[in-house]
Amino acid sequence: MSHLPIIVGFGGFSAAGRSSGHHAYRRMVIESLPAQDRQETLAGLAVMMGLVKYENDQYQDENGNSLTLAQIETNHGAAVLDGTLIRRIEKTFFDVDAAHWQKNAVLGTEDESLVFDIRRRDLPEPVPANWQVTDLDDDRVRVSAAGGLEVKFDSYRELPVKSAGQLPRGFNPGALYNSHYHPRALQLAVIGASDAVQSIGIEWQTIMNAVNPDQIGVYASNVMSQMDENGFGGLLQARLKGGRVSTKQCPLGLNTMPADFVNAYILGSVGHTGAIVGACASFLYNLRAAVEDIISGKCRVAVVGNAEAPILPEIIDGYATMGALASEDKLKKLDNAEQADPRRTSRPFGENVGFTMAEASQYIVLMDDALVIELGAEIHGAVSDVFINADGFKKSISAPGPGNYITMAKAVAAARALLGDEAVRERSMIQAHGSSTPQNRVTESQIFDQVAQTFGITNWPVSAVKAYVGHSLSAASGEQLISSLGIFKYGLIPGIKTIDKVADDVFADRLNISIADVDRKNSPIDIAFLNSKGFGGNNATANVLAPHVVDSMLSRRYGADAITSYSERRKATSIKAHDYDQQALTGNFDTIYHFGKNLIDESQITISRSQVTLPGFAHPIDLQLVNRFGDMTD
Repeated sequence: MSHLPIIVGFGGFSAAGRSSGHHAYRRMVIESLPAQDRQETLAGLAVMMGLVKYENDQYQDENGNSLTLAQIETNHGAAVLDGTLIRRIEKTFFDVDAAHWQKNAVLGTEDESLVFDIRRRDLPEPVPANWQVTDLDDDRVRVSAAGGLEVKFDSYRELPVKSAGQLPRGFNPGALYNSHYHPRALQLAVIGASDAVQSIGIEWQTIMNAVNPDQIGVYASNVMSQMDENGFGGLLQARLKGGRVSTKQCPLGLNTMPADFVNAYILGSVGHTGAIVGACASFLYNLRAAVEDIISGKCRVAVVGNAEAPILPEIIDGYATMGALASEDKLKKLDNAEQADPRRTSRPFGENVGFTMAEASQYIVLMDDALVIELGAEIHGAVSDVFINADGFKKSISAPGPGNYITMAKAVAAARALLGDEAVRERSMIQAHGSSTPQNRVTESQIFDQVAQTFGITNWPVSAVKAYVGHSLSAASGEQLISSLGIFKYGLIPGIKTIDKVADDVFADRLNISIADVDRKNSPIDIAFLNSKGFGGNNATANVLAPHVVDSMLSRRYGADAITSYSERRKATSIKAHDYDQQALTGNFDTIYHFGKNLIDESQITISRSQVTLPGFAHPIDLQLVNRFGDMTD
């Protein structure tokens, strides 16, 4: 019997805000929400952004006057909307109009020596052969450099790319815990994973006590590693800047750290750990590993996620040089305008010129169905399949290929086998990769069109979350998943609001690509297909089942009596999950970060032929393993 991987918690942070409680999703459909939901999400964002504070059990302005939700919307709603989603890169990162550069120059001439004074200790090692050094005193010398001197000047240039999907304006992820010397991506990993774990509504220790220590897995990574000053960026620049490498830059720069930090400082897990990278499909690569381990019974609880912080001049340079990013000049030419709109740089399936870089952290928690029933966990959805296929021989490593045809076809075929033809034709949707490049809008839509034709789909809803939050690389499919969970709950498919119309070269005859939110409350979506295409031929498509579908499946497996008992246990979980959400709306995220606490005393570990017992864990690790290759051995 296969175990169903059920989503029991989710969290993270992106340009749309906090993921848990569906608030990041709600920011994307804010104009379509009822007043209470809209105002609640705006208030939470206002607190995150430092526009409003929460003290003495009430929202307050800077003068300590109490504020209602309606007043917050009136006074700060515009600032909240302006300071979220894709927007001009803010100076807390760097100045896009004056990004730091080094300019090469030669001082002096070939005919005359350049003479200058310098401190003795600042002389290069070894002294260049064309330098003549004369002592001035104990501290200084005079140098005569024949043929001139090559130097590098600090210089500042305008970046061609000026927009990105940034965390809400004024929100500092490092302020939520003791993040000293942590690269930004690891700060995002800590607060994102903590948000997901707390959203479950069940104490983590209760979950750990319910399973064996090796039945918990963490599957997380990132694509670009940690490239800021506290990670590989500082490591690689230290010599060129005349600085010193720190003890933390090398280990903290590794792209395994979004998993390692979760194990070491949030969960205290000794179970399986994995950091799989598949370019922009990395979240789905990690998700597939977790799903397969749960289905097979190797794992009972899995934390899956990615954290990426690529808003750095060097990374933007790299992608911009490839022609992959939406630059100011391209946008102005596209719009025939003197100014580019920094809010509309990402335009999936419309007339577009490139994708928009973004930072984000997205994590989910999966449990097998039996543990969900036992603990009374919430059900936000389930992941039945994740398919991954490469492109075969390629002319260009960045070009799309046939692998995505395979993943999409297999995903729809698997959904049809599970739910039937009608569910696929009438109650499924696509979360498109939708990178906002001219090539993607054609090639991805062509795949959707061919698969739709094959399976008799005539009006397939397509959404593209990158229109709102940009492209967060490894975390991008995590953002698709978070959006899908919101669609399941609220029945609103976010429209692609950054485009005026679908581009003429998009294969849209069988697709429903809307520029406004689509209301599906009267015809709920049963399954969402998450599609991702990464450089190098990294294609992945995942099948995410809606909660009402999961409820029906569990009823068939466990029967009415077991489901009734489960529903009673679930009530307490829902209350605790709601309590955390309300607490987080006031700015109190209570981020989990256990540094140097609850260390395992290795002297207390006992090993027998049948088990390993660890201090602090309720259950041992079973060593009574079976021979998996019995038919090949005596």
